[in-house]
Amino acid sequence: MVRRTVSNVRPWGREAVDLVIEDNLIAEVRPAGGPATTDESGEVIDGGGLVALPGFVNAHAHVDKSWWGMPWVSSGGEGGTQGRIAHERAERDKLGIPSADAATAVLGEFLRHGTTATRTHVDVDLGVGLAGIEVVREAVARHQGAIQAEIVAFPQDGVIRRPGVLELLDRAAAAGATAIGGLDPAGIDRDPVAQLDGLFAIAERRGVGLDIHLHDGGELGAFQYELIIDRTLRTELQGRVTVSHGFALGELAADRRLGMVERLAEAGISWATVAPPRSAPLPWREMIEYGVGIGLGTDGIRDLWSPFGDGDLLRVALGFARLHGLRTDQELITAVELAGSRAAAFVGRTVHDLVAGARADVVLIDAENVPDALVRAPARELVIAGGRVVARSGRLA
Repeated sequence: MVRRTVSNVRPWGREAVDLVIEDNLIAEVRPAGGPATTDESGEVIDGGGLVALPGFVNAHAHVDKSWWGMPWVSSGGEGGTQGRIAHERAERDKLGIPSADAATAVLGEFLRHGTTATRTHVDVDLGVGLAGIEVVREAVARHQGAIQAEIVAFPQDGVIRRPGVLELLDRAAAAGATAIGGLDPAGIDRDPVAQLDGLFAIAERRGVGLDIHLHDGGELGAFQYELIIDRTLRTELQGRVTVSHGFALGELAADRRLGMVERLAEAGISWATVAPPRSAPLPWREMIEYGVGIGLGTDGIRDLWSPFGDGDLLRVALGFARLHGLRTDQELITAVELAGSRAAAFVGRTVHDLVAGARADVVLIDAENVPDALVRAPARELVIAGGRVVARSGRLA
């Protein structure tokens, strides 16, 4: 058994404690400098009174798509979801996407910024087949257990409009994908009933989750939420369905929006957002009040959809805070919780925090408190993933 103690750290900016780690788990949290209650013959790391947070959870990523580490690729193609799909399909082979090296590099960026678990969508289509899933698995393995990844087999080019994609998604689910994805059942496939019936049938048969990209706005988006809610309840998949992006929710009138939140809570449907700057703010307070899980994600990073992104989920939390007009200390703390402890379910965990029994994912930040850490997003002084030091002073160890 490997033991180490991270001494004198302030979880969530509170009173100083010592974290005792055994192998990959937090074994004990005790007052700083207190008497040992376990045999601590291993390493002691002085935390220097820094703020300690649990590792961040990236609830929506696309690590298979990136050209990270390659020469700069100028953005091209047409705008909109369909335009970006077409551009990516035309250009990805030239860049060798999907690439295990690029995916490994992106995961390294996650780690050095303190993200220790991610849910990543991986393209499954008639051109690439299931190759992207193997690429991502190889990239995760190269990091030797430091980062954990839940894989969503994602039909980026549509489902019903591309005969054979449902079969690929079924094969991916049978081969161990955590979930299968969907994409704008109305806006892309133009047949929301057929797409959702096909996806839910696979999820029910294979015992996997669903994570559906939904960009369609207004009442068209709301109509699809209602279809998803209905199928979730009928198939008893409560707690296993996520809507990603879901821009329409923030666009609905107040009464309609609250009613939708209540129904989403009834169906146990969670929400993943990347908090893009010009999107309508989510009713996040009501979602938390009613128990609708919210996770934050980076989306794609330096890919054929967008040149932006650096893998820093704390900056995404800052973007969420700015988009939603958060100001009070507690509101800012909540934004950071959405990037960590509140996102446990997105990566299959029941608990993800600095508590005994949790995976030893610890991020140390030189900050006065959590709000200060959020608004400055300084370099992560130390990142421990699964009990192992993986980054120091913003650099991979």
